[in-house]
Amino acid sequence: MTDGGPTARVTPARVSLARRCRALTEARWFAVTVFTLILTNAALLGVETYSGLVDDWHRWLRLAEHACVAAFTVEIVLRLAAHADRPRSFFRDPWNLFDLAVVLSAFLPVVRENTTVLRLLRLARVLRSARFLPQLRVFLVAVGRSLPGTLSFLVVGALLLYVYAMVGWVFFSHHDPEHFGSIGRAVLTLFLLMTLDGIGDAVRVGLEISRWSIVYYASYVLLASFVLVNVLIGVVITSLDEARDMETEEPPTQQGPEDANLLRERIATARRALDDLEDELARAAVHFTTPGEERAVVAARPLAGRTSATRVGQQ
Repeated sequence: MTDGGPTARVTPARVSLARRCRALTEARWFAVTVFTLILTNAALLGVETYSGLVDDWHRWLRLAEHACVAAFTVEIVLRLAAHADRPRSFFRDPWNLFDLAVVLSAFLPVVRENTTVLRLLRLARVLRSARFLPQLRVFLVAVGRSLPGTLSFLVVGALLLYVYAMVGWVFFSHHDPEHFGSIGRAVLTLFLLMTLDGIGDAVRVGLEISRWSIVYYASYVLLASFVLVNVLIGVVITSLDEARDMETEEPPTQQGPEDANLLRERIATARRALDDLEDELARAAVHFTTPGEERAVVAARPLAGRTSATRVGQQ
């Protein structure tokens, strides 16, 4: 049974191809080359924001873009070939799926005709650098794992903003219509105050309306800026620790058919060496035994040989 299915058989040619491509893709120079291509692609995106350079170097920029696409295509093909003996393992890795989607998107007719979408997908290639930067990979995994907790934070934060925005509209809409004239303006004002930006001016204007406004702003700052933001930071830090633990864990190694055959050969060799050692010990024991004991040793030798052979057969 192989990775291709219970009845699929991996041919020696596929095993040899996977071994050679795996040695190539796991080489350090290969990773450095791909990382350099990713940085080059990012630099090309930045250059294209200057209209003067685009007009003067339009032909060379298009040529460089086609060269990057060709290089990324060759890279993903080599990674696929490196899993020729176990193709399912390639699709189990989320980073492989992301790389494949980014590369294939460049060949879709709809994407190639839409300049905006094409630039966004080209920008997605920059995220492929996470494969070669462990810390960035940990950070992206942590962001993904923190999404459930972040969604809960957003729901609670939205409810808090809405309640305080309605209260602010009721008390301050007539005296401060610029900040609390509608529910939308009140939400925007309170969202900016969540970062404590302009809290001094807001409190001063509120005190001119009513001295009880200090209770309104103090309770909001306490709940929004101190409690909720610290809860969000705690969720992100917890997710970051979990992602770091996942990164440091050793992934289980998958043995191919050639590894299993090599292991069986080593076990058989070890068994034969044990049989030879038992024979030598039995012959050595003959010189130090009486004739009756010698017959017992000789009779025990075939039994030991059969027991060892049975062990090899079971392996």
